[in-house]
Amino acid sequence: MSLIDHTTPVPSTEIVPDDAALRVARRQRVLDEMERADVDILVIGREANARYVAGVRRLWTAGSRAFGPGCVLMRDGGIHLLSTWDEGVPDDIPREHLYGISFNSQTFLRVLSELDGATAARTVATDALTRSGAGMLATAFPNATVVDGEQLLRRARSTKLPAEIDAIRDSIGIAERALAVALDTLAPGVTERQLTGVFMEAMANQGVTTPATQDVAWITSRHQPWERSSRDTPVADGDLVAFDAAVISDGYFGELSRTLVVGEPSAQETSRARALFGRRDQLLERLLLACVPGAPASDLLDVYAAAGVAAPPMPVARGLGHGFDLPLVTHALPDTAAAERLEPGMVFGLSAFVWEAGVGAAYAQQPVVLTDDGIQPLATHTLDPIQPER
Repeated sequence: MSLIDHTTPVPSTEIVPDDAALRVARRQRVLDEMERADVDILVIGREANARYVAGVRRLWTAGSRAFGPGCVLMRDGGIHLLSTWDEGVPDDIPREHLYGISFNSQTFLRVLSELDGATAARTVATDALTRSGAGMLATAFPNATVVDGEQLLRRARSTKLPAEIDAIRDSIGIAERALAVALDTLAPGVTERQLTGVFMEAMANQGVTTPATQDVAWITSRHQPWERSSRDTPVADGDLVAFDAAVISDGYFGELSRTLVVGEPSAQETSRARALFGRRDQLLERLLLACVPGAPASDLLDVYAAAGVAAPPMPVARGLGHGFDLPLVTHALPDTAAAERLEPGMVFGLSAFVWEAGVGAAYAQQPVVLTDDGIQPLATHTLDPIQPER
């Protein structure tokens, strides 16, 4: 049976740059921050930041990569971009401003040294750096002080433009539709890997081939709060299976998470699962109520403490966007959460995670946008599509 939803338009596979108005608006935010910080040249190594500034779709790779000048933004608005071809590169980035991939640092050094204003630059910012990279920048910009540029990029990107919110909502919609297909296949005997494959096929049938995670479905452990099996384990009656549905469409992450009960659990399993889901739903409701403009992000950590729920293995709140987005609220960094404020325009996933020995975990991540009037959900379903109401 075909998994294609013929009611859903399939995006074009043509490589095109991001919308012109969106590119200009995002870039202007970064230029404004450069002006405030008196930065002459911004050297960008992180792909998420390069996409935000340049608006160009480039090769996506899983895992980490060594630092390299993937994009350079000049104070006058000029952009120089690491790209091996000009397909999908907008006209506002001239072809002569493109430079190719190289494993020779001397090649990048020559590119940076030949930039107009390289010698005159007094302050150069970068969002990532290695020891060898630091030496390269010091040589390329001999009269400049190299400073941290990640903070100014975070300030520019922490709140989202209306068009960005629409793009994230579209990505979440793709994730939801793919998740619905995967949920239809959840039954005793199916494996975690098969569920992941069904999700990714449904995602690809919508024209999106980049998942944001490689582990979509997993059986929550009854023995410890967080465990993912290295084996391709079949699910069984009574298991609580968590789904982390996440895709990257047009550069924007869309993500939501849900937990379902498999098959026909026993009466005792049903009772305990229903109670666990109830605690999870109450926790999520309290988290939503704590999202108040201007409030410290640590208020979200306090919700867990007040509910008597142990700290989750994932961030309580994590920004959605191109990647490395704020807010990032985790029990591992309470001081950082206390210093951060929730601002209108922030888009993030709220995680409610409750675990009980002998039962498993009830997990939900709800994507939301914070407005002046409060929180707004970005997913169609605010709760699990299937509850353990047997």
